[in-house]
Amino acid sequence: MATRKEIKQEALARVRAERELAKQWKAELAAMPAAERKAAKAAHKAEARAAKRAAKAERKAARAEMTRAERREDSRRERVYRKVKHRPRRIVGWSVVVAVVAIIAVLAAPTVRDISRLLSIKVDSSTTDGVAAREHGAEVAERISDEGLVLLENDGVLPLAEPRVNVFSFASFNLRYGGNGSGGSDQSTAVTLYDALDEQGVEVNPELKQAMEDAGAKTDEGPANGLVAIVDMLAGGGEKEPAPDYLTDDVMTQAKSFSDTALVVIGNDGTESTDMTAEQLTLTDEQRALFDTVTGTFDQVVVVVNSGNQMELGFLEEYPEITGAVWIGTPGPRGAVSLAKILTGEVNPSGRLTDTYAYDVSSAPATENFGDYRYENAERGLLEYEEGIYVGYRYYETRYLGDEAGYQAAVQYPFGYGLSYTGFDRQASAPVVADGRVSIDVAVTNTGDVAGKDVVQVYASAPYLEGGVEKSSIVLAGYAKTASLEPGANETVSIDFALRDLASWNLDQGAYVLDAGQYQLSVATDVHTPVATFPIDVAETTVYDTDETTGAQLENRFGYAADGLTSLSRADWVGTYPSDDDLDPVASDAVLEAMDPTIEPADGDAPTLEADNGIKLEDLQGLEFDDPKWEEFLDQFTLDEQIDLFATGAYETKAIDRLGIPSAILFDSPSGLSFFFGNVTAAAYPTEVVVASTWNDALAFELGESIGAEANAYGVEGWYAPGMNLHRTPMGGRDFEYFSEDPLVSGKMAAGMISGAQSKDVLTFMKHFALNEQEINARLPGVNVFIDEQAMRELYLRPFEISVKEGDASGAMSSFINIGGSWSGGNEQLLQEVLRGEWGFDGVVSTDAVIGGFMDPTLAVRHGNDLMLAPLPNSSISAVKKAYKEDPVGIGEGLRERAHNISYALLQTELFQ
Repeated sequence: MATRKEIKQEALARVRAERELAKQWKAELAAMPAAERKAAKAAHKAEARAAKRAAKAERKAARAEMTRAERREDSRRERVYRKVKHRPRRIVGWSVVVAVVAIIAVLAAPTVRDISRLLSIKVDSSTTDGVAAREHGAEVAERISDEGLVLLENDGVLPLAEPRVNVFSFASFNLRYGGNGSGGSDQSTAVTLYDALDEQGVEVNPELKQAMEDAGAKTDEGPANGLVAIVDMLAGGGEKEPAPDYLTDDVMTQAKSFSDTALVVIGNDGTESTDMTAEQLTLTDEQRALFDTVTGTFDQVVVVVNSGNQMELGFLEEYPEITGAVWIGTPGPRGAVSLAKILTGEVNPSGRLTDTYAYDVSSAPATENFGDYRYENAERGLLEYEEGIYVGYRYYETRYLGDEAGYQAAVQYPFGYGLSYTGFDRQASAPVVADGRVSIDVAVTNTGDVAGKDVVQVYASAPYLEGGVEKSSIVLAGYAKTASLEPGANETVSIDFALRDLASWNLDQGAYVLDAGQYQLSVATDVHTPVATFPIDVAETTVYDTDETTGAQLENRFGYAADGLTSLSRADWVGTYPSDDDLDPVASDAVLEAMDPTIEPADGDAPTLEADNGIKLEDLQGLEFDDPKWEEFLDQFTLDEQIDLFATGAYETKAIDRLGIPSAILFDSPSGLSFFFGNVTAAAYPTEVVVASTWNDALAFELGESIGAEANAYGVEGWYAPGMNLHRTPMGGRDFEYFSEDPLVSGKMAAGMISGAQSKDVLTFMKHFALNEQEINARLPGVNVFIDEQAMRELYLRPFEISVKEGDASGAMSSFINIGGSWSGGNEQLLQEVLRGEWGFDGVVSTDAVIGGFMDPTLAVRHGNDLMLAPLPNSSISAVKKAYKEDPVGIGEGLRERAHNISYALLQTELFQ
């Protein structure tokens, strides 16, 4: 077997050869007459695709003849090759730290004040109300982890027959309770696995634990705040599983005599600013050696999967001795307690996966375009979403439609999967279609011996015409979770959704279209396992060309983001399968213009400033957003006040005392209040992937409500949450911070969290709007994402749309991402035409942290971004002042609108209640 060094050297040589060929091709292309280049590019693209198909077929044939060990080494070689090809992700994270340090150093003089301002942001969480809020938060967190953990395998080993267990692995000493960065939270109250087992009356083998401690295992205290956590993560913080040499024959003999059951924890870390590699999502050689050792002694092994990203779990089937497995995600500070309760049977697991678990994480087509790609003629990264709508189960269920053997070979655990300690009978009534809505009732009966909760899932399949609009063979239409049902008890749940939700975005018509034909509704236990199926006939095709809530006209708005893009089609899986071999590293003139647009000064008169109308912000309380009195209030601002209010929006907004505008404190994160530049004592919760795995919208509301109550007690007015980007691939560094690969689950959970927090008058900033599914290049140097509008609307914008329409979101955070070259925070189509125009959003929009130079404040002012989350706002202030001199009408109108949106949002907070 080749060594790691040999495999890496082989990968380096392979990549160098590929880059040399690419370099030669670029030279040949540059030497061609301009008129011939387009045809040459197309031919080269076709050749590259054909070559890649041939290589994949050749590798597949070769693997069919290999032994299991040879296949494992072949997979290892491919992972290392992909890792080398797209470079280590952690370098990107370090660039963020370097950028922050560099900015501070270069701008030291004017920056001292700004840094002091950030460091002076303090909240008092020690009050009686604060302590009570945290205690309540811990209760909510445990209820969520109780319902969010997923039982993957159980061959009778769980619940434990006796309260004694051998716990193996260094990872067992430091569970990953959450992620890091701005999505992290205060884990100071986290209960360790060993303490949780002890609390639940489960005796852990003390001699085995001591043997691991003697070998170097220990429980660490993690870094407290976002910035330090990122640095620690990038520096390789946290122990890695060593070779299990410490598990001597004597140790294993003693362990076997202590208990017949072994528990092994595996996991990995996710953090802001960096992504995963496929290699990080599979067992290391040391972990595999650990399983070899443990399964060599024990016939009953339970695996705990402690990861916010989908891991490759095929090894569970390779060892017959593994008879149980529990996915705990990143479960928050009470997660170990919930796990212990599931192991003992006190809690019956009721979580369901919100992602597809494939045997090979790189089998998802989106992984073909995931990594570090850069332009040759511009300081910017680029990324193509060539997979189109076929993300997660939408790909696997459609690709293997009619090929069950192929599906079973590709997918280990389907979306929506999860086991229970009891059984359920589900009887579905025929769906009722009336007034543009579909409802279906399902009677659920507990047929087992213990109480438990069930999740009822309803899926829809639309008629598909080959060569027509792309359609997944199945999509989630709705879901419901039962109450806890005692043995023999039953409950009828109703799932209701709009018929319009089954429509697809038609690029030719620039509208949603519900095609005539027969649709299939299935009541299921997961996306691949129906228990009842019903046909619904749609007699006529319906075109939905206006928004159902606002009546605004719909149209294609992002065509520029798909220019030259070939999206995956179910009509030709092979010919349209994504490939990064045909990526054009030369930005076109149109893309370069989108990156740095030319804007002509606006005509007309600049808005009024410095009027003396005697109106304070509190005088507008209770008035509608468009009440005429707002104009009189806005006339009173000075130019400097408008600019300061807009530019100074990082973690605390600017106060303008003379107008009665107070400052508001704005904190991260979706899993508990936190501050990137300081420590906050606060309740912590499971991360969003675990929240979503409860499939319980009410718990999402409780989480938001609990954080809202805490914010009230601490004097925090805004919450940078929830995170609503999709799990486009298993490798996203912030997948723990997002809900799912599915937009409906993501939107429903986010709407619940938003509604809960806003019931306590807390501003919420749904984020990251939009397309922030990869960390690589997102901040520095920035990344241009290319995507077709169907995928953008049906998948990536949909969770935000649901949050606006069902959660009445009061705020949003624009993303780092440049859509087809146009930065999200200065993108008129995204912020003004879709968010405010189509959906009717009347809240406040903040940028993400202002790091990249592409985050142009003058574009933000003009196109709907109200606050710059700029820790060092001086450059934004200077840029806007300069732009105002050149375009007093355009910038003046933008600043007035920004002041209006910010002021209106502040009125909805606890500051004015």
